Amino acid sequence: MENNVSVRFAPSPTGALHIGGVRTALYNYLFAKKHQGRFVLRIEDTDRTRFVPGAEAYILETLQWLGITADEGPVQGGSYGPYRQSERTDIYKPYIDRLVAEGHAYYAFDTPEELEAMRERLKAARVAAPQYNAVSRAWMRNSLTLPQEEVAALLQSGTPYVIRIKVPHDQDIRLHDSVRGWVKVKSAAIDDKVLMKSDGIPTYHFANVVDDHLMQITHVIRGEEWLPSTPIHVLLYQYLSWEATMPQFVHLPLLLKPEGTGKLSKRDAEKHGFPIFPIAWQDPDTGATAPGFREQGYLPEALLNFLALLGWSAGDNQELLDKEALIQAFSLERVGKAGVKFDIQKAAWFNQQYLRTQPDDKLVQYLQKDLVDYNITATPEKVLRVCQLLKERVTFPHDFWRQGRAFFVAPETYDEKLMAKKWTPEAYALLQALLTVFGELPTFEAEPINAALIPLIEARKLKLNQAMPAIRIALTGSGSGPDLMQSMAAIGQEEVVARITQALERNPVA
Repeated sequence: MENNVSVRFAPSPTGALHIGGVRTALYNYLFAKKHQGRFVLRIEDTDRTRFVPGAEAYILETLQWLGITADEGPVQGGSYGPYRQSERTDIYKPYIDRLVAEGHAYYAFDTPEELEAMRERLKAARVAAPQYNAVSRAWMRNSLTLPQEEVAALLQSGTPYVIRIKVPHDQDIRLHDSVRGWVKVKSAAIDDKVLMKSDGIPTYHFANVVDDHLMQITHVIRGEEWLPSTPIHVLLYQYLSWEATMPQFVHLPLLLKPEGTGKLSKRDAEKHGFPIFPIAWQDPDTGATAPGFREQGYLPEALLNFLALLGWSAGDNQELLDKEALIQAFSLERVGKAGVKFDIQKAAWFNQQYLRTQPDDKLVQYLQKDLVDYNITATPEKVLRVCQLLKERVTFPHDFWRQGRAFFVAPETYDEKLMAKKWTPEAYALLQALLTVFGELPTFEAEPINAALIPLIEARKLKLNQAMPAIRIALTGSGSGPDLMQSMAAIGQEEVVARITQALERNPVA
């Protein structure tokens, strides 16, 4: 298989890229890189009615952010271009003409009204799935039912038509899927799909097969939702005598709602409060912006690791795998069949793990950006110290500011419930004594602070769970945070004394 693998990711520019589409792109990329093959990006933009301005640029930016780089595509170029289907229309014509000439496709002149009448007739006959197929085409206006002279006249006069595939009446269509094994479908269950629309633009089904063949794609790795369409694609490979080079089909399991039932949708994501798009998307019609994983602080490498394990397993219970490790471990044999529940808490866990591995200078950048936004000046040494204190506690880059604000800004309010429990006369007296002790320490670091504080607490016969919360609330306004001694050292001697003084003045004890 080495050096012969060619795969493609072929999104349609009809809006934002769903996170499931990102997983599809990732699996294609990993498989190609594992086998030193080609990863092709192809924009399938033949459906102009659903084309959304800016969607292609969004797709390209998403893949760039994630580091899923194509070997060939609209930007990179390549030997099999163009890589936008709208720029390939002339390429498809000889193949559609061949299908018609050999009796595998036909012209259909039916008007929208005639198509609706056909559907109503089938509904009245209690047909479960009314469709244009081997039975109903016999009483429709097409080149299979009309005299050749009338067909020629209709074509000559410019009468609108589509070209449909001629699906055999009673035949088993078999295909092999790498995930599901052999699949058999009765042709009677398949309709005569439109291959070429009235404007001369091919549909997905036709363009997809022609492009995959001409671009020498060896494996079609895509979502499970495309499995019902695959028999049509198999027929096209047969009709065009391309069976020998038909790609191996791989249909990935669905991403399910957090509840585990049904395909994950934008509405489900909104309900549970997490993004469904990799980066923020602004709807060109409404102007509304949907949040993305990037904007919520997810690191691209963490998101890739999370997505890779949604439907695939490395097989050794190992979860933290960077991109190179994923490439080395990836195999189609370990892709599962069953749908996979989308667990946003697990995604956050991956982000937390990857954030902890970031170098200190990167962590400093995260916090420094927020400090600038809030017009706060701090020494590089203090910013670094705060980042190191919070490193094991944060999940997203912005958490350095959310959890670290108290290191740079004195509290304006104090937790009322905690004050009621811990702000006792004994604690108040301890804080008064600490003003002198802390003010006179020659070195204001964690160990000297601890060495001065603990004997004072013990001499006053106070319990640590009474004294420490009172000190913390005086300094930060809340009762939680990283190690208190380290926190005081990071806040700084003068500021600690000033904050204790402020807390005593604002919260006197009778």
